[in-house]
Amino acid sequence: MILVFIIALIGALIFSALSLPIPWLLGPIFSVLIAQFFIKDRLRWPAVLRNTGLIIVGVAIGQQFDLALFSDFKSLLFFMVIVNLILFGFCLGIAWVISKTTGLSFKTSVAANVPGGLSQLVLFAEEEGDVNLTAVTYFHIIRVLGVVLFIPFLVSGHVVSGGAIPVSVDAWQVVLLILVAAALVPLGKKIKLPVAHFLTPILVIIVLKLFSIEAAPMPSDVLHVAQILIGAYIGLLLKPETLRLPVKVLVGGIASTISMIALTYGTSILIANYLDLSFATSFLSTAPGGLDQMGLLAAAVHADISVVTVFQLFRLLFIFLCILPLIKWIYSEKNT
Repeated sequence: MILVFIIALIGALIFSALSLPIPWLLGPIFSVLIAQFFIKDRLRWPAVLRNTGLIIVGVAIGQQFDLALFSDFKSLLFFMVIVNLILFGFCLGIAWVISKTTGLSFKTSVAANVPGGLSQLVLFAEEEGDVNLTAVTYFHIIRVLGVVLFIPFLVSGHVVSGGAIPVSVDAWQVVLLILVAAALVPLGKKIKLPVAHFLTPILVIIVLKLFSIEAAPMPSDVLHVAQILIGAYIGLLLKPETLRLPVKVLVGGIASTISMIALTYGTSILIANYLDLSFATSFLSTAPGGLDQMGLLAAAVHADISVVTVFQLFRLLFIFLCILPLIKWIYSEKNT
């Protein structure tokens, strides 16, 4: 674990020195990802450290969440539905092509190409039993890596100037906020919130805002540490042994990721024009990444965090309330 932290910190410092976008997240991802191909069976990074980073980022995003967004929620809802219908129709098309070109079953291809959360889709694949778990895991890991590594370079030229974070912050208030959010995560899990370690802190801060309680702003140094905790975990996702899949499947995962990013690039331009949003905000709202990763990127480039969070959360709910139950129903009908 110490070795991983040192490698991640070196990556962050190198990316920061080179003035690359989001250095404290991308640096650790790149350095840890590359390191594990040379350092065998020695790198460990438990999920609890990643979850700690998610809680910190969740608190920071909750602090920047604008409740005024819901005053014009109807127009947002219309675009969220349209964007998701286009995306999932496109994903079904990709899944059909992947199944024909790689030999994977159509059910496996659908599970591999639905742009939901990595852990949730892998869990769905495990529950189904007749799905190629390794292929599904590979497709989602490649998409997470592709989105998190590639999208910052696309939006880095569209960074919105954000207000500076105050230097003098009462440390005890920040620590208390993080501890309260962490203590309520089990409740978030119990009510089955998607990405509970990330979404619970956001909801905690929003509830405080509803009662006119202003939370102390998150210091930038604490956010840097949180990004290292998350980046090191993402960097370790792609294991060298995963690359033993057939070449067609490996290429299919990369092609699928590029296709989805290209599609969302086009839809984000339309949304930016219609809703008068910045390109960074619209792109991160529609990008096929996870709620936590896109929220983190939105915070890093000063995009509209409220819009990005709502769009990404809607897609997660759309997947788990509509798409996955539909897949299960279709295949249960076929089996009967």
